[in-house]
Amino acid sequence: MIEQTLKRVFGYDDFRPGQRQVVEAITAGRSAAAIFPTGSGKSLCYQLPALHLPQLTLVISPLLALMQDQLAFLARHGIAAASIDSGQSREEAAAVMEGVKRGEIRILMISVERLKNERFRAFIRRVPISLLVVDEAHCISEWGHNFRPDYLKLPQYRHEFGIAQVLLLTATATPRVIADMRERFDIAEDDVTATGFYRPNLNLDVAPVPAEARARRLVEWLRPKLGAEPPEPTIVYVTLQQTAERLAAYLSKAGMVAIAYHAGLDGETRERIQRDFMAGQTPCIVATIAFGMGIDKADIRNVVHFDLPKSVENYSQEIGRAGRDGKPADCLMLAGRDHVNVLENFVYGDTPEPHGIRLVIDELLEANRGGPGQWELVLNSLSQHSNIRPLPLKTLLVQLELRGIIAPRYSYFAEYRFRLHDEPEALVARFEGERGAFVQAILDASQRARTWFSLDFAALERLGGERGLNVERARVITALDYFVGQGWMVLESKQMTEVYDVLRADLDPVALTDELYAYFGDKERAEIERLHAMLALFESAGCLSRRLAEWFGDERAPERCGHCSACRGAIARLPDPEPLDALSSETVERLAGELMQQLVSGGETAPVTPDLLARFLCGLTSPLLTRLKARRLAGFGALEAYRYAEVRDLAAHLLRERSSA
Repeated sequence: MIEQTLKRVFGYDDFRPGQRQVVEAITAGRSAAAIFPTGSGKSLCYQLPALHLPQLTLVISPLLALMQDQLAFLARHGIAAASIDSGQSREEAAAVMEGVKRGEIRILMISVERLKNERFRAFIRRVPISLLVVDEAHCISEWGHNFRPDYLKLPQYRHEFGIAQVLLLTATATPRVIADMRERFDIAEDDVTATGFYRPNLNLDVAPVPAEARARRLVEWLRPKLGAEPPEPTIVYVTLQQTAERLAAYLSKAGMVAIAYHAGLDGETRERIQRDFMAGQTPCIVATIAFGMGIDKADIRNVVHFDLPKSVENYSQEIGRAGRDGKPADCLMLAGRDHVNVLENFVYGDTPEPHGIRLVIDELLEANRGGPGQWELVLNSLSQHSNIRPLPLKTLLVQLELRGIIAPRYSYFAEYRFRLHDEPEALVARFEGERGAFVQAILDASQRARTWFSLDFAALERLGGERGLNVERARVITALDYFVGQGWMVLESKQMTEVYDVLRADLDPVALTDELYAYFGDKERAEIERLHAMLALFESAGCLSRRLAEWFGDERAPERCGHCSACRGAIARLPDPEPLDALSSETVERLAGELMQQLVSGGETAPVTPDLLARFLCGLTSPLLTRLKARRLAGFGALEAYRYAEVRDLAAHLLRERSSA
């Protein structure tokens, strides 16, 4: 049966390595995990079973680009699939939900954040789901290279929606991450299929060049490749957006067709660049890591790392985009140690300060005054108040969950407003009896300002009690969505509010702050160690292909691949950066003086700390610095080439001197 579907729908005569085991596990009713290298056909492991399962396949994907690429593939093969994403209008999303309800759509793709939307959860609870697919599943593990706190809630959502089976997909999972994934989703060890990370067609070259000579070396290396007929499709990876722009201009001036791609470009421009690259009209992309996820181009012949990648996992993902057609492809690493400080500084920028952690705990305790209760928060507001970036703030909330201090209850939009296409009386007249009274109560509990109504849930609850009506929030949200689907109203919702149960009233805020700060410190050190492990890999005297496979627990790669620089006897030594001028606390004071003056004159309550000054000087943003428009100040990023730890130590010395003066 599955072989027939493979041939009839997808046009393949046989499975690729590993696919059959995963597909058979899913069609037999078991959960499974597929650990396949980039470009090895992970998506088929859910696409084929979805056609044999009785109900919906719900796919969690971290990036819109990944969804759109997979949806285009499914459309080409006549498979009914759709996504709900932030780029859609309410009408488009409503049409997708209607198709899912009718069973016309077999595969629905969403981001993990969509599951926090109470309207979507109210909808999906009423839809029978056969399979939950988690793409980029390493994101669920704190030990993975791209941990996303919202992924930790997926096991809970699975139980909430009564989903019997789960399929986890990833290309980059170490043994520790795989064990974490298995445990969270109760997947048997025999149902984890890993096909190995060795790619015999990839030539891995580590040929580091000093920063000042790197662009010239790149031109020399690329000229014959881009001058071929046709030019060889190439991706050059850099870390910073401005580097992408500068390097693309440099290559263009040298007579090569190259264009920059990064997250600072608008969506339409990025889409056009990607489309031209896929069609072969632009042979070379100079990109940050924003480019590549969801790119299913089989004939990429060259991947160059002009700057250091962020980790071994990132390096593996990025070179994995080359040679998916099985033909030889070249992967060149030119970077030296000149960029290590920049990568380290990104890590330091995500560590919350103790006073920010304490502010979050104090808000929690305030909600808990008088005994265990409920804590409501708006993430962006709490981020501003605590000066903790949204992602580490989510991580902090997850840590409070894991310690049994809070438990997520539900999320809701604090504000709902609607505009009717007819008079209110016409809407009520469409229903009889209790339903008509229910609709009337919604209207009576809504304040009207010209054409828009703002729904007051507290007022609706009072009216429901007085009139003996069921006005549960889930019923109200379902009704509003029904009215939208019928074309009777336009609905807007905003200000996502998350509600947690507070489980413990016996908190020691000082000890808990210290414990959580220590946790983030451990994560910080682990990320720095991960970065230096990558440097050690590149300078290895042993086979690079073998070392890379071993990182992911794969012992099947040959001892010597014969097609990497180490096997050819070229042992890399990453050149150190040019020495920087010595720093002093006076330099820090001069460069940060304008910021400190603004903090005082602006009446900010946030303390001036060594980390705050170091982030400003190293060019790292925070909610407070964004609010102060710190990028406009001359000192912002002035010391980005220096090690964060050194700048922070000098800032601490400066503040001690000031306090003792």
